[in-house]
Amino acid sequence: MKFRLLDMIVCPMCKHFPLRLYKIDVMQYPERVIEREPPLCELYCGYLGKSLKEIEKPPCEECVKYEVKEGVLYCENCGRWYPIIDEITILLPDDLRNKREDINFLLKHRDKLPENILYKSKPYALNRD
Repeated sequence: MKFRLLDMIVCPMCKHFPLRLYKIDVMQYPERVIEREPPLCELYCGYLGKSLKEIEKPPCEECVKYEVKEGVLYCENCGRWYPIIDEITILLPDDLRNKREDINFLLKHRDKLPENILYKSKPYALNRD
């Protein structure tokens, strides 16, 4: 997932913006360069996790060189989490989620994710059936 995606997406369930990113594995692509004048994002810098209003000079040249290979997007409004697997963000509503796959993802990354995602998040958490 490109960090710039965080400037464009909202929670599919409650439409909250921005989503919080928890990085598990990040890939580097040092050959990449920006193709237009910065800033590349309009409202939110996913690379720094801040509103563009808070940033004097956005680090777009650095940002384009990285992608999140594995991680989680978390909605602080409704408590839902969405996995990032093999650089693909999976933003499905609850009724289209696969419980077994979600639980396996949480189990696989339990030592790298915060407790609020592991045990208190929606639609599935480790302490729920």
